[in-house]
Amino acid sequence: MTGQDWLEKDFYAVLGVPKDADAAAIKKAYRKLARQLHPDQNPGDAAAEARFKDIGEAYAVLSDTEQRQQYDQLRAMAGGARFTAGAGGRGAGGPGAAGFDDLFGNMFGAGANGPAGRVRYSTGGAGGAGFEDILGGLFGGAGGGFGARGPQPGVELTATTRLPFRTAAEGATVSLGVEGRTVNARIPAGVRDGQKIRLRGKGRPGDPGAPDGDLVITVQVDPHPVFSLEGDNLRLTVPVAFDEAALGATIEVPTLDGSTVRVKIPAGTPSGRTLRVKGRGITTSRGTGDLLVTVQVVVPQKLSAAAREAVQAFGIATSGEDVRADLMAEARR
Repeated sequence: MTGQDWLEKDFYAVLGVPKDADAAAIKKAYRKLARQLHPDQNPGDAAAEARFKDIGEAYAVLSDTEQRQQYDQLRAMAGGARFTAGAGGRGAGGPGAAGFDDLFGNMFGAGANGPAGRVRYSTGGAGGAGFEDILGGLFGGAGGGFGARGPQPGVELTATTRLPFRTAAEGATVSLGVEGRTVNARIPAGVRDGQKIRLRGKGRPGDPGAPDGDLVITVQVDPHPVFSLEGDNLRLTVPVAFDEAALGATIEVPTLDGSTVRVKIPAGTPSGRTLRVKGRGITTSRGTGDLLVTVQVVVPQKLSAAAREAVQAFGIATSGEDVRADLMAEARR
């Protein structure tokens, strides 16, 4: 893109944002337009495709702090005038149009009607900055003259994918549509909800000789009705009957792969205690986690007459024990 392009195109208007818009507002506007104008959403619509390219070009400049500053400086210096190329490089834009020599001639102290008809610019003597050096810095080039820039790297793109809990825990390969092309991304096992995965060089392609941008994927993971993820460990809550918790028992607990594992509940296990089953979590590059089983003692909602008598008998047998003694003692501290 040349300096001429920057003078002719109002990137703020292209994205529909004010000139003082912050980076977040610019990004939001670009994403909204990109969704509306994406070729996948407008097959065969040449106008939408052209607009899609325009907003990509505008976002590439305005999302880069340095390029945006240079763009704003150039347009402010031009006063909103349109540069048109005429014979000999002079403005030929008609009445009210500022030509290249007119604008920069005034900058350096001579008008279009000054001596010799045009301003002579130094090409850089000893210790002096030449005209090309000055404008090369303004437009992002290094000694390349007006509008010269090096190959521009590609722009970072973002995408979102949603996975079922089991798929996220086990890992998977997903296919994403990115600006009219398909990108296959490997999602590692144990990915968390909201985690971002960066794919190097899978974003918007850069100019020839420059690196392509990255693609940053945000993974959204649907919750599971039984399991939750804690690092490489799987966690679940298992209901146990009162007699199982009080007397001890061995119960079967489900695992993520669809099988079961036998877990021993020690006698006197209180509600809320967590038991660990080694090696039954998820397997990642870090290793294999554990299965964390939290015990939840179930209180019957309805009791038969026989069960009620048994509970009353139990209460009488244990009436000498104050289960809230420690609570009261701690509360008085």
